[in-house]
Amino acid sequence: MASIDPSQQSLSAILNKLGINSAEKSNVPKSKDQLGQEDFLKLMTTQLQNQDPFAPMENGDFIAQMAQFSTVTGITSMDESLKDVASKLGETRVATATNMLGHSVLVPGSIARADDDGSVNGVIDLPSASSNVNVVFKSQNGDILDTINLGNQPSGLVGFAWHGAPKDMMDNDEPIFVEAYANTGKGMEGVSSSIFAEVLSSSAGDSNSGVMLDVRDYGTISANEVIKFRM
Repeated sequence: MASIDPSQQSLSAILNKLGINSAEKSNVPKSKDQLGQEDFLKLMTTQLQNQDPFAPMENGDFIAQMAQFSTVTGITSMDESLKDVASKLGETRVATATNMLGHSVLVPGSIARADDDGSVNGVIDLPSASSNVNVVFKSQNGDILDTINLGNQPSGLVGFAWHGAPKDMMDNDEPIFVEAYANTGKGMEGVSSSIFAEVLSSSAGDSNSGVMLDVRDYGTISANEVIKFRM
């Protein structure tokens, strides 16, 4: 049976107390340019054996070297953990992208398509409280289809729903254009709107772009730009 150097046993015990796992306990294969505990023990043992007996290594220096190695080992383990987290985030992005297919998202804009029941839904963004709010619906030729009055409204997002889309426009799948106006004390002025639009396709993207959506009438947008998701 091969003998074990007592000095290596002592070093191994100290390293284990510092949280440096032995090579036998690691499930991660070590490349040629990586320093494992076994390599560190050999280097440390050689250093101790060849040190000047009249100027031996101070205990503080000895502990500092082991602590430094422990820190590097911890960073390596953290890197592996972060890679695992990134992989799981990628799987989450794929699931999110798949779940959005065929549904509607609320995006900034003014182009709408009527739902199966002839309704158009969205919100307007009021910069301040308004004494009068109107939402105008037009055809692609500019003809006014209808106007709804929402009366007095506080500042912020105000929802609207119109149920008057003409049947012929629905049959021809024609777009409807939405314009919103509000009186915030300076007369009626145009305000921004957001419309529920259908998600035609989606992709998982990467860690920088995130989930990307192909939204009808709006093209490719980031899921981060979506205000609300509707089943």
